[in-house]
Amino acid sequence: MALKGNALIGQSGGPTQVINQTLVGIIKEARKHGEIETLYGAVHGVAGILSDNLVDLGNLSYPELDLIAKTPGAGLGSVRKKPTEEECMTILRIFQAKNIRYFFYIGGNDSAETAHIIDDFAKREGYDLVVFHVPKTIDNDLLVNDHTPGFGSAARFVAMAFMGDNQDNKSLGGIKINIVMGRHAGFLTAASVLARQREDDGPHLIYVPERDFDFDNFLQDVEDVYRRLGRVQIAISEGVQRGGQPIYSTGYKDSHGNIQLGTAGELGAFLADFVKREMGGLIFQKQLRVRADTFGYVQRSFPIQSEVDAREAYMVGKRAVEYAIVTEKSGSVAIKRLGDDPSSYASDTFITSLDSVARHTKSLSSEYISPRGNDITDEFKDYVSPLVGTLPKMGYIEGIN
Repeated sequence: MALKGNALIGQSGGPTQVINQTLVGIIKEARKHGEIETLYGAVHGVAGILSDNLVDLGNLSYPELDLIAKTPGAGLGSVRKKPTEEECMTILRIFQAKNIRYFFYIGGNDSAETAHIIDDFAKREGYDLVVFHVPKTIDNDLLVNDHTPGFGSAARFVAMAFMGDNQDNKSLGGIKINIVMGRHAGFLTAASVLARQREDDGPHLIYVPERDFDFDNFLQDVEDVYRRLGRVQIAISEGVQRGGQPIYSTGYKDSHGNIQLGTAGELGAFLADFVKREMGGLIFQKQLRVRADTFGYVQRSFPIQSEVDAREAYMVGKRAVEYAIVTEKSGSVAIKRLGDDPSSYASDTFITSLDSVARHTKSLSSEYISPRGNDITDEFKDYVSPLVGTLPKMGYIEGIN
């Protein structure tokens, strides 16, 4: 006999431009299945479950859902929280009281860990519950997945931001450092390579966490580019590290053990000051400006969605419901790429186990990073271009460097 009861959706971790596409994909598909009676939303993820702050999603009209799907940020509110054993008991009691038999949790690897913890606890207590983790992260660092919803739209923003900033840097010269999100993985920072349309376009240097950051090499790289072009635009992941430790962090950790890397552009300011101090003679002589920007949360909240990203974000939500109903077993939805030709891109989904994507992260492949560790290869362009979509073309006046 098919498992029948109510369902609950939660959103967790950093929001994205398309996280609500996934939410709406789950809602619309859930309405097609009689096994799901009432569909609830947890306000601020597991925090909302613990406080019994659940909303009935059954009254949302289809025009409202279509608008929500195109809106960035977590429509239900998000959270960063790892439940304790005692909190899992509270969650289970609420599930029992509300007859929750299907739980869909949208998020990254920390959210997958939370889903796995709840699923394990329900199994130990003998409670029939299907838990599905539904992927989301702009960092693109979920294991098993070829890529994750949220990454394509954030990568599109990064590429376009560097395109515009390159033109600004070209207009007045100087050294410009842009800090891009990426704690352990450099996928989003690497996407800045798509900004290049001509040989002298920035970013001229790209640094990711997968390579040790050498300060002496960094200075030499900056000076070499400046002497060649008379300006430098640099992309740096917030998680760049040396000897396995971030070169800058606050020292604070969240409930999942993640180190807080900064809150107000500290890494950019630190590196800009370092360049000014170590290259002071050249900077003073040439009257160079050295500036830094931290793109911050705008990378994941700018209200422009990549078409592929939006489509796949909706798809993983829809498939999560289908898989849950058909298999009646817990798992995580994963994305696979069909074929290697970027000009004929296609994708599909499959089920992977919760523990295969929980907690641990995927890194940027070495084939995508230049041998010196200061640039990104053309192979990565082939990988990321279909996810980002067509970018605007810049205009140039010949003879103007």
